[in-house]
Amino acid sequence: MSAPGSDGAAQRPLLALSTMWAVQPRFERDLGAFMERAAELGYEAIEINHSMDAEQIGAILGHATLPVTAVHAPAPLERDPRRGWNRGLNLASTDEDERELAVHYTQRSVDVAAEAGAQSVVVHLGSVGERAISAATRLREMYPRWQLAGDGWEQAIFEARRERALQAPPYLAQARRSLDELVAYAEPKSIALGLECRLRYHQIPLPEEMVDLLAPYPREAAGYWHDVGHAEVLHRLGLVELGAWFDLLGERLLGTHLHDVDGLQDHRAPGLGDVDFAWLAGRLPATAARTFEINQSQPDEAVRNAIVRLGEAGVIAGP
Repeated sequence: MSAPGSDGAAQRPLLALSTMWAVQPRFERDLGAFMERAAELGYEAIEINHSMDAEQIGAILGHATLPVTAVHAPAPLERDPRRGWNRGLNLASTDEDERELAVHYTQRSVDVAAEAGAQSVVVHLGSVGERAISAATRLREMYPRWQLAGDGWEQAIFEARRERALQAPPYLAQARRSLDELVAYAEPKSIALGLECRLRYHQIPLPEEMVDLLAPYPREAAGYWHDVGHAEVLHRLGLVELGAWFDLLGERLLGTHLHDVDGLQDHRAPGLGDVDFAWLAGRLPATAARTFEINQSQPDEAVRNAIVRLGEAGVIAGP
């Protein structure tokens, strides 16, 4: 892995656009048109996200205008007759039936990645329970006026950390079991699992938890996937220092989801928020995958300009 700041131009990762942007009427049943438009806007690859059903994934693989660099589990999107949408299943659930189903659907994503010739599967490793941490919800409510909140802001941060720490142990144990099963399934297929940092504080893992969860595995089997918006929001809420992800996990970083944040709203096209991308550029390994995870409401020109913006910031290298 090239160190941040080293000359990794020869190994520059392809610039991928997530199919999150394809979830709009003009593309939903014409994924070929999405891939063609992505290429016109300057993208070199795509990432299949968990909004794509089996038919849509089949269209992507059949059209093959752009290569697939990663699959975001659980793809394909499917409604389980017992548990509802598969992307709502918790890999850290203490309900063993739910956990096993979540593993099953994530294994299907590994199969899709292998068929597509992708290198990685991005994994949401579950959550501490099914409900948000109450004090973290208060922080979100206070955020627009956090500087006026005084001691209430710091007290909510303390309570959120305490509440999560008390609840976490059994869920972390289940997450560890799920990860072990998934690595055993993916490693023989040469698919790396990228554990993504999450948007909500009750979701797994936090940086220290990620270190512990990844410790048994080589980086080629399981590593860290940095979601710029998720990490930024947790930082803005005072819950997780932004630098902690890189200080503790920089050597395990496999890839990143690139998007901007406006207030606490993420998945904006880079340039339409206020993330410090120059700060980020100095911390990303040259060979880490770059996926632009931009939501479907962002206009074409903003999606095109995102590449320019991150080129100027040094997050992506030239051709």
